[in-house]
Amino acid sequence: MKPVAEALLYDWPLEDLRASCRSIEPALTIEVWPEIDSTNSELMRRARAGHAAPTLLVAERQTLGRGRSGRVWHADPKRSLTFSLGLTPPLPPEPRAWSGLSLAVGVAVAGALHPEVGLKWPNDLWWRDHKLGGILIETTQVGSQRYAVVGIGLNLRMPLQDAIDPPGVGIDALLPGLDAPGLLLRVAPAVLAGLQRFGREGLGAFLDDWRARDVLAGRAVRLSDGRVGKAIGIDANGALQIEHAGAIERIESASLSVRPLDMASPLGLWP
Repeated sequence: MKPVAEALLYDWPLEDLRASCRSIEPALTIEVWPEIDSTNSELMRRARAGHAAPTLLVAERQTLGRGRSGRVWHADPKRSLTFSLGLTPPLPPEPRAWSGLSLAVGVAVAGALHPEVGLKWPNDLWWRDHKLGGILIETTQVGSQRYAVVGIGLNLRMPLQDAIDPPGVGIDALLPGLDAPGLLLRVAPAVLAGLQRFGREGLGAFLDDWRARDVLAGRAVRLSDGRVGKAIGIDANGALQIEHAGAIERIESASLSVRPLDMASPLGLWP
């Protein structure tokens, strides 16, 4: 796909980004497009065509942005930041261990933002039960290596859509005055560093930080398949643990959503 031929809305700090990111991943290329269908889709297309270079792809506007389970992510250039990182991190040899990657990325993003940013299993960033953003990770085999595409969408300001569940909130509630380029400069190097650390040390290196930001732990929750229980945190492999009728059940399926019971939605929607 070719970039849309129009001017960029922002003056992106590309030199600062290169300096910050290439100290972690020297071969990284950085691209900023005015508009694209989806940054994740573009990097996956390239990888499947054999082009798997380390790339940070930013789009001011996405027309077909995606969240987990194919949900639409609305990207307004004045209200959100959307970007994807594609690279071949030193992933653990067992594919099952890759499921913890989104948790590790969540820790990296939250740590780059603010101490009050919470994490909702498996891939959302929340503040005071409002959604700040989300993470979508896709992988594909390229030769002998596994290429990972890490997509991140963050709200700069409260989204305009009416029927959002949970309600959205912008990072401006925590960091007033921060624009999309400034937010990218905070987050992208942290995510790169987190990916490298995950490859070296696995999910275990992130568990304490994730648990400290867990917004579900100790709360009564309902799964999108109707089951109800009490969330008691994640286990060493990143599975959500639900206590129900005296037993503990591990929830690993990314197709399931979970919501605190005290946030039961009248819209019947799930994050």
